[in-house]
Amino acid sequence: MSAVRAPLRVGVLGAGQRGFLLADLTAAQPHLAQVTAVAEPREAYRDAFAARFGLERAATFASWQEFVLQGPAVDAVIITTLDRDHVGPAVACLTQGIPVLLEKPIAPTWEEVLDIQRAQQASGALAAVCHSLRHQPGFNLVRQLVRAGRVGEIRTLDLIEQVSYWHFAHSYIRGNWGNSGRATPLLLAKSCHDLDYMAWLMDVPAVRVASFGSLSHFRPEHAPPGAPARCLEACPVEHACPYSAIRHYVQADRTQWPASVISHDHSQQAHLEALRTGPYGLCVYRADNDVVDHQTVMLEHQNGATATFTVTAFTQAGGRRLRVNGTEADLTFDEHVVVLRDYASGRVEELRAGGEGPHGGGDVRVVRNWLEAVRRADPGWLLTDLAASMPSH
Repeated sequence: MSAVRAPLRVGVLGAGQRGFLLADLTAAQPHLAQVTAVAEPREAYRDAFAARFGLERAATFASWQEFVLQGPAVDAVIITTLDRDHVGPAVACLTQGIPVLLEKPIAPTWEEVLDIQRAQQASGALAAVCHSLRHQPGFNLVRQLVRAGRVGEIRTLDLIEQVSYWHFAHSYIRGNWGNSGRATPLLLAKSCHDLDYMAWLMDVPAVRVASFGSLSHFRPEHAPPGAPARCLEACPVEHACPYSAIRHYVQADRTQWPASVISHDHSQQAHLEALRTGPYGLCVYRADNDVVDHQTVMLEHQNGATATFTVTAFTQAGGRRLRVNGTEADLTFDEHVVVLRDYASGRVEELRAGGEGPHGGGDVRVVRNWLEAVRRADPGWLLTDLAASMPSH
């Protein structure tokens, strides 16, 4: 494929929250690309997307299948459909030689991941995955310090992902990723970011892995006495419940995430109706969720180093916390400050890495890196290409 001149024409398949976000980040770089088409089955979201990006009706499609068969010429595609709908559009676009930016996870099963890989290898089209931690300035700084030998050799690494209690309830109980039959398991849906970053930081193959986790709390037997199926059904504890749907989706700013995603219409009446009839009004103890609410992964690497990763729903604040213990120094990172402590000198060094926007600036860098790679027709430009992203899955 020859290099494509700017601006690239980019189609977006899936106009949910992530589709809008990645499209916004694309449109914010007009010297690189413009958003020229969308596929989305929900008419209200499709129309809102078209209005935001100035698309004619001929550039909007009710399904990715319509887009692939009838769509206008594009230079690249962003795929932000639901997890279980990744493989179809990814294979179809790659088979046609269209470069793809694929929201994580790649796909819900290993066979589907391999299907996407085979399509990419057959056409040679560029494919990147939205593994934003590699691009986030702070996490990138940690890797630079490790690669420069500032901690010596890594002996242990520990990373925790704190999915704050309200975020977990929204996405992994009431939301699209609460049931693995409809989506993917929690570790794949939420934390392949983290496992990808750990593999990149360790840079040594893992040879043994163990994992433990369970759905321990958000179960019917833990519902408060008298709690009904929905928060609007005269729940006696709703006013004091940290998971109150009324507090999070009606009394909160309804135009901001997470409240904004439950209804295209952000009037109080529309949000109340969504709670009466949709999944976001369910009691968190009486939904059909089946994904774990906490999980720990333990890895032993080829050089004897060990690593652990924990994801948990039971936190007030969100964010990740990283600790690296090396032979010459240890390092901690809280997504804001890197603290490096040298053993021999006793020196303590604090370093800050800037990064604004979603995922600490990681998302905009994912998009920019992919667009530049497509413009250059250079797969070596990609930091999170398909092959590099597969080990985490």
